[in-house]
Amino acid sequence: QVKKQCDQKLLIRMKTKCVPCSLNLDTQCPAGYTKITNGTGTPDCRYYLEIKAHTLSFPGCRHRCVKEFEQPECCQGHWGPDCLGR
Repeated sequence: QVKKQCDQKLLIRMKTKCVPCSLNLDTQCPAGYTKITNGTGTPDCRYYLEIKAHTLSFPGCRHRCVKEFEQPECCQGHWGPDCLGR
């Protein structure tokens, strides 16, 4: 039995919205994603507050999330929706 389908595993990465670090403890990743940062997350961003005519910028935190995704792919020498051979 020759293997026709060789699915590729992809890792999709994303970051949550930047918020005050003290509020980031309970931040969840979107459905299907796994949180890979702990506690308040990574302090690598800035969030903005509009006060009257001014916009103030503050250092904030966000979490990193990953999702594993399998992309269907045919093995070498096979093609098409059913991965047919030569």
